[in-house]
Amino acid sequence: MKYEVAIGLEIHLELQTKSKLFCGCSTTFGREPNVNCCPICLGLPGTLPVFNRRAIELAVTAAIALNSAVSDQSRFDRKNYHYPDLPKAYQISQYEQPLARGGFLEIESEQSFKKIKLERVHLEEEAGKLIHSGSSILGSEYSLVDYNRAGIPLLEIVTAPDIRSGREARLFLEDLRLLLLYTGASDCKMEEGSLRCDANISLRPSGLSSLGTKTEVKNMNSFRAVETALNFEAKRQEAILKAGGSIAQETCHWDEAKKETIPLRGKEGSSDYRYFPEPDLLPLTLDRALIQNISEQLPELPLQRRTRLKQQYGLEAGEAGLFTENRALGDFFESAAEEYSNYRSLAKWVRGDLLYQIRESGKPVEEIQPKQLIELLTLLDQETINRPVAKELLSEMVKSGKGPKELVKEQGLERVSGREKLMPLVERVVAENPAVVEKYLQGKDKAISFLVGRVMALTGGRADPGEINKLLKEKISQ
Repeated sequence: MKYEVAIGLEIHLELQTKSKLFCGCSTTFGREPNVNCCPICLGLPGTLPVFNRRAIELAVTAAIALNSAVSDQSRFDRKNYHYPDLPKAYQISQYEQPLARGGFLEIESEQSFKKIKLERVHLEEEAGKLIHSGSSILGSEYSLVDYNRAGIPLLEIVTAPDIRSGREARLFLEDLRLLLLYTGASDCKMEEGSLRCDANISLRPSGLSSLGTKTEVKNMNSFRAVETALNFEAKRQEAILKAGGSIAQETCHWDEAKKETIPLRGKEGSSDYRYFPEPDLLPLTLDRALIQNISEQLPELPLQRRTRLKQQYGLEAGEAGLFTENRALGDFFESAAEEYSNYRSLAKWVRGDLLYQIRESGKPVEEIQPKQLIELLTLLDQETINRPVAKELLSEMVKSGKGPKELVKEQGLERVSGREKLMPLVERVVAENPAVVEKYLQGKDKAISFLVGRVMALTGGRADPGEINKLLKEKISQ
């Protein structure tokens, strides 16, 4: 029997605010444990939460970008569970009336586009962080609690079970991260916990519409880990079902070292959390004018930009993808393209030599002036310099910040061309290498490459190899 995989993701995203969701404590990452805390986020008796307007605006921005329907009125609830990283023994979240419902994110999978539907987008407060004595919760003798993170505004994005493989889950997360970076809703730093993902996965016989029993997979700390973990869990469940067994509804821990999922505990249901309306907060009412204003201020989103770059500049899919993912590099290309119309050549230089020099130097692309690259390519087009010299100049430009014309003048790098300049050098090389010339005359065509290299060396690499090749053949044939 063949089985179909059904995966739904629960993505937790820390919103990029300076203060927490219900108090004024800092959200700065990396502080000493338990310093970004106050009586409100520690849940001390007698304290009352107050909404962070900026967190709400960022949440609405993300929801609109995800094509979700933002509600005029939403409500906060208490999600009750006892865990050391939750100081109040409950979490202020949204259940019955979330901030937004529905929506989708379109991903490109196997050369085609697929819409992954969303079920809901809602706000909640972040929990604290457990620091285990060992490498993970498994096998640790004790854990310490840091409440710096408790109360940071969190956006939870829940997908429908539309994902069919670990690879699709990874593609979805990569595209989601890029979209959220474009909106400015979050910095999406997985290494700092700003973006985390749990997954629900089940198998069903192919052709059936009802879902099988699901397991939840946690502790996936990279997009690659998500792909690997879900592919492993799918195979584990398939082996159980084919052996006549049944799947237990449970939470599994992904062990990165062993590359396997390990059952931890039974999976809770919504009734286990005993949700009830948060009595200390009024319902959240949003003005339609505010929602409309946020919608109108949305930037061009990644899929839109990728499509436009291909259409407007004739870029290949890989180039458009790179200039979309690396937003600053794409901005550099478009700025240069305003004055340099050979888009194919420009794209090749930006994605190739320029990107290499930026990575080598460690400089951000924002420190490079587009007009300097335009000047360099213009010198190349005018045959004032050749490509090897252009690549050398680009390296110097990135390091020094000087313009190409200034560097050409300083270093005497003008191109050596013309019969009157090159023929004397060609004659000299032919005279100095009679054995190589004889090999060429005997039909060994590769010998000419050696002679071209010798002439290029005499010009300091500032001549055109094609022109030299032509003059050498002329000289040898005489």
